[in-house]
Amino acid sequence: MDIKEIINSLNLIYYEFDTKKNILIKDVNYSNKYTKLEFFKITYYLSKNNIFFKVLKNKSIELSQNKFEIKKCFTSFLEKVKDSNKDIFLLNDKKVKGAKNIPLFKIVYTKEQIKLEGYDALIFTSKNSINAIDSINKKWKKIPSYVISEQTAKLVKNLDGNVEFISKTKHGNEFAYELINKLKGKRVLYLRGKDIVSELISILKANNIDCLDEIIYENIFDESINKRKIPKNSKIIFTSPSTIKYFFKVFSWDESFTAISIGKTTAKYFPPNIKPVLADDTSFKSCVDKALSL
Repeated sequence: MDIKEIINSLNLIYYEFDTKKNILIKDVNYSNKYTKLEFFKITYYLSKNNIFFKVLKNKSIELSQNKFEIKKCFTSFLEKVKDSNKDIFLLNDKKVKGAKNIPLFKIVYTKEQIKLEGYDALIFTSKNSINAIDSINKKWKKIPSYVISEQTAKLVKNLDGNVEFISKTKHGNEFAYELINKLKGKRVLYLRGKDIVSELISILKANNIDCLDEIIYENIFDESINKRKIPKNSKIIFTSPSTIKYFFKVFSWDESFTAISIGKTTAKYFPPNIKPVLADDTSFKSCVDKALSL
């Protein structure tokens, strides 16, 4: 079993394996009992398989075949210098290393109370939905959560919720098909934003899943946004159809720009003259990594 197979077998969510740099990167936004358990699990299995590693200050784990590699350190230094010269813009306020922020919208919660009695499962396709329900009704934590990605799973676990299933496909419609057999016979509640672009609800209902939905937040254009000059050859990351709409309220597209789309559905909403590059995964970090690789 090689290193990648070992790591895949651990089913990690708080650590992400960067195959290019050979580092297991810890999500610095989380520090809890689950991150500690994953850290011990990783170091145990690496030691068991006689794989050299070094624990970095932020608890990320660097792998190597030798205890010290001068060439690797030099290459890493050159990559950091190269990456620092790239103009990469993320169109929200989430901090991701390697990107600058242009926040175009605000999140507004739309419900003051929601009854959760009688539901056997909750569906989450957004971290905003999790934060919203946590501010409304803490009883959600007792109900099994079915989530679209590791990013949503992290937040559920961090808030002591109950993660039952994490999508393998990480895209809306495909996620719905993954859920059909898992949700048969259950009463399901999909907690979501006002604007959704997948057909998740209709797919589940067409397959006889008892699924209701509640809109518990919406994102609205931030009228106070300060227009700034975006340099030529910039990489612009779009994380939803609304960020595409809001971007063109403020900025004009330059043919030297490169658009990065977080997913397949968002990619469908670009103007015909813009052909976006699709991120490898539906996470902000994956979008930034894709921009850095171009």
